[in-house]
Amino acid sequence: MNITDEIRRPIEREIADYENFLARHIRSDNAIASGILDYILANGGKGIRPIMVLLSAALNHPAQCTYNQSTMGPRTYLGAMLVEMMHTASLVHDDVIDESDLRRGKPSVRARWGSRTAVIAGDLILAKSITIGLDSAQFDIVSYVTRAMSILCEGELIQSQQSNLLEMTREIYLDIIRKKTAVLFGVSAGVGALSVGASRSQVAVMQEFGELIGMAFQIQDDILDYDTTADTDTGKPACNDLAEKKITLPLLAVLERSSQTRRQELLNLLANPDSATAETNIAYLHDTVVTEGGIEESKKVLGAYVSRAQNLLSSYPSNAYHAALLLLSNYSADRKK
Repeated sequence: MNITDEIRRPIEREIADYENFLARHIRSDNAIASGILDYILANGGKGIRPIMVLLSAALNHPAQCTYNQSTMGPRTYLGAMLVEMMHTASLVHDDVIDESDLRRGKPSVRARWGSRTAVIAGDLILAKSITIGLDSAQFDIVSYVTRAMSILCEGELIQSQQSNLLEMTREIYLDIIRKKTAVLFGVSAGVGALSVGASRSQVAVMQEFGELIGMAFQIQDDILDYDTTADTDTGKPACNDLAEKKITLPLLAVLERSSQTRRQELLNLLANPDSATAETNIAYLHDTVVTEGGIEESKKVLGAYVSRAQNLLSSYPSNAYHAALLLLSNYSADRKK
């Protein structure tokens, strides 16, 4: 049994119920829309965010449910659907922005149907999921989750601006990954607790736990971008961030300890003013980050976030859900794709 199977094991029945809930609601009677929605859902990832929702709900359930009890219901599944569909829509839109032809090793929606249709499809997913929540009168769940939408957009805008300027500081980088990734992880853990009637303080603890895991998750993503086997493991080419002129923590850690002259030299290579030398420049930057400690520094930062997250769960009883969330926090730091 691999680590993702172990994480899912305490909530296998609830995952199946959630997936049925998702299939019933994210659908369309229109043949064109239905085909696109089915394609998007069939090409989903590991579902880390909805799994976090379900585990948080189980951990915070007032009855401290066992495997033989029903731990959650439509409110929890709605929360899981909202976070996953918000994430899914953002990926569909990202592929348009980045002009990506692949998503998880398969043709992106943009590649199959074109950019215009992909944008509309992403909007459709958001509109459907929010409408379902409002129609069910679960206003607290909808409000809690959708507040993350503007934060996600802000993160993308800040990253785009910094990439264009070729400027980055540790403070700005951490703000970007908090807004782009960690906020939705935090909402995932928080809405799980909220959906089962947890106290405001418990919801806040779970939200912080999720955000810390999200920070670690994104830093690991940025580390994996420097892995030369990433093309086969993650479905995207290695050094993709460098190709898009994104300064992430591994490179930033090297820039921080470089002299002003050396820093400018590295930034000039990143700018790639001559496209003929772009590949050589990227290879040099990759090797520089690896040999000058950028990966090691990033792993230290990542590990600190995981430790803080795990400490937050120390007040909860040791049970299968608690253990699964600890495994999930380790997986965020150790995953290879």
